[in-house]
Amino acid sequence: MQMSTRANFQARLLGFEPRCDYGPRPEKLSKDRTMKLLRFGPQGQEKPGLVDDNGIIRDLSGHIGDIDGTALATETLARLAAIDPATLPEVDPATRLGPCIGDVGKFMCIGLNYSDHAAESNLPIPEHPILFMKANSAITGPNDNVELPRGSKATDWEVELGVVIGKHAKYVSRDNALDYVAGYCVINDVSERDYQTKLTGQWTKGKSCDTFGPIGPWLVTSDEIADSQALDLWLDVNGQRRQTGSTGKMIFDIATIIEHLSQLMSLHPGDVISTGTPPGVGMGVKPNPVYLKAGDVMELGISGLGAQRQTVVQG
Repeated sequence: MQMSTRANFQARLLGFEPRCDYGPRPEKLSKDRTMKLLRFGPQGQEKPGLVDDNGIIRDLSGHIGDIDGTALATETLARLAAIDPATLPEVDPATRLGPCIGDVGKFMCIGLNYSDHAAESNLPIPEHPILFMKANSAITGPNDNVELPRGSKATDWEVELGVVIGKHAKYVSRDNALDYVAGYCVINDVSERDYQTKLTGQWTKGKSCDTFGPIGPWLVTSDEIADSQALDLWLDVNGQRRQTGSTGKMIFDIATIIEHLSQLMSLHPGDVISTGTPPGVGMGVKPNPVYLKAGDVMELGISGLGAQRQTVVQG
């Protein structure tokens, strides 16, 4: 993607508006401004930043080292929310955006978590949340290229709501599970279906290829989202709408997922949970599945959480 195109797209996504009015929001960390945290700069050298109310990227590196698990403590988020963005240096809008959370601990994914997606996959509704892990080496920025693995014939798209854990969670009950969420983000759970279903072993094989985990553009703190089970999701390929859904269609809601996982393992600040995808994936196209090829462009987003854009290239 040319820099001018990147700048234009990022300027557009930074002004992305929710598609629905969810009514009054809960009390915020800072009552007069929103908290959209991001990371920017070359791969491996990202700096922390935020998006102000005018859609301008601001540099937070004078106040915090990174947007990672250590930055997600309530008191740290409150300190960041109290900063007047106008006092922060502006960042060139053409600057690359990195994953909105750095140094991710565990990258966990929930499979078949939308009733309508399970139906298109001809698979039964699961009794418990299906968990698989995605390698952290798959994580990339929201607008970086997605690489087709060598020999791949079945690389697919999946827009998903990402949940970022903000504090240690173990044996959490559903009633207070959302207290452990630092924020939400957009994830594209890119998948190689042949690797996922035809190679002996677990789904992780088809989920963990390099660049298969775009995260961002920003982390929206949980106090900004009135109802995480009422968010619209969408994904286009080459300008054609492929996925449209709502988090209200989840089989297991976010609180249930956190409760379930925390009975099995400790969740730590900076862990990421990708919560499943709505219908419309390439694998589900009838009569013949449709998969990604070099040159395709994916655009995807979630109401209130921003949008991503990736060009598919041959790896």
